[in-house]
Amino acid sequence: MTAPKRKKTRANGDGTVYQRKDGRWEAAGYVLAPGNTRKRVRVYGSSRKEALAKITEKIAASNRGLPIITAQGSLAAYLTYWLENVAVHQLRETTHTRYTAVVHQYLIPGLGRKKLAKLTAKDVRTWLNELRTVCQCCARGIDAGRDPNAQASRRPRCCALGRCCRKRLSPLTLAHIHSVLKSALEHAVREEEIPRNVARNVRTGTPRPRRFNPLAADEARQFLVAAQGHRLAALFELALRTGLRKGELLGLRWEDLNFDSGTASIRRTLQRTTGQGLASLPTKTISSERRIALPASCVTSLRAHRERQAGERDRAGSDWQASGYVFTRPDGHLIEPATLTRHFNALLRDAHLRPIRFHDLRHSTATLLLEQGVELVVIKELLGHAHIGVTATVYAHVRLRLQRQAIDLLGHSLGNFDQLSPKPDDGDDPPLRAAPVR
Repeated sequence: MTAPKRKKTRANGDGTVYQRKDGRWEAAGYVLAPGNTRKRVRVYGSSRKEALAKITEKIAASNRGLPIITAQGSLAAYLTYWLENVAVHQLRETTHTRYTAVVHQYLIPGLGRKKLAKLTAKDVRTWLNELRTVCQCCARGIDAGRDPNAQASRRPRCCALGRCCRKRLSPLTLAHIHSVLKSALEHAVREEEIPRNVARNVRTGTPRPRRFNPLAADEARQFLVAAQGHRLAALFELALRTGLRKGELLGLRWEDLNFDSGTASIRRTLQRTTGQGLASLPTKTISSERRIALPASCVTSLRAHRERQAGERDRAGSDWQASGYVFTRPDGHLIEPATLTRHFNALLRDAHLRPIRFHDLRHSTATLLLEQGVELVVIKELLGHAHIGVTATVYAHVRLRLQRQAIDLLGHSLGNFDQLSPKPDDGDDPPLRAAPVR
């Protein structure tokens, strides 16, 4: 008589897996917890394989020295864990820096003592309402450490003097703080630490979109004329004629340009980061990595810029920093984004143009193209927007103006000369920049 086969057992420390009475599978095991202690955690799945994969992942992270954050811990501990072990691998470095600032300046001081498992939508809503009405200068003591004898722009003028400046957070900042909290809690839901994301049940309202100031056609021509003779004339012309972002322009390499076909491949962006300094990063989104057609005038100016750069390389000699980038300093080093902004502002002053942001050149490109009747999908591909809805929403004011022109043309063709649409008030106020489309 043969002996029955023994059931396979898991190794010590691998956890246990069993099926519950309700049909679900449960896995449990000991993992590293805050304070260098061990804690038994449980995970669930619809199959043995799913539950086993979840507990194996937690045990593997524990073996790497990463403490597990449970719902019984504080929100401050969880947010710190999320920033250092989750968000750092999922976000761009610049985005992670902004999230870190939000967590340490607002979320931890305001909600950090709450238990993750006991956080409610009412807690979040009450805190956001309070944040909306409290002067941030007084709450954070911004003026307390300032020197009374410093420059006028840096002297205490609020809490240190006992006179509140009533500095409130903007609706956009409040929406961003709320968004960071939602992202963090969403990960806790996926990890099955909490049953639901309470921040999603709180409505902050739609923030009023900011305004942007695109150049009109005559101003754009004036800008191009003023840029002639400038050392970075090719960059300014490329920015206005193609709508490339500042980082995309500074991240262009000569190998990305094809003068024979008249195209440019956008593969990277140059940005200053906290950890790496001035670094070459992937484009903002997957859609931002694209190939665009270059106007003939841009091809000509880029060829002239390449000859200018060759002369600068000869004059610099051994001091030349070979990088392969199209736009560099006279010694070949990379151009700081802040330095480019100063050059741009000086160019606007010399051209006697109103002050705008460098990013408004991108808005100018899209606005002028739309007014010329270019299809929205073409502009979307040129600008590298992730979705055509972003393009349509941001430039809705231009499309409305074109609709009125089309209605007037139809009225002329039908002979309704006395029923033309009234003259729109489109040019008095600067247009709105729409809120992000989610």
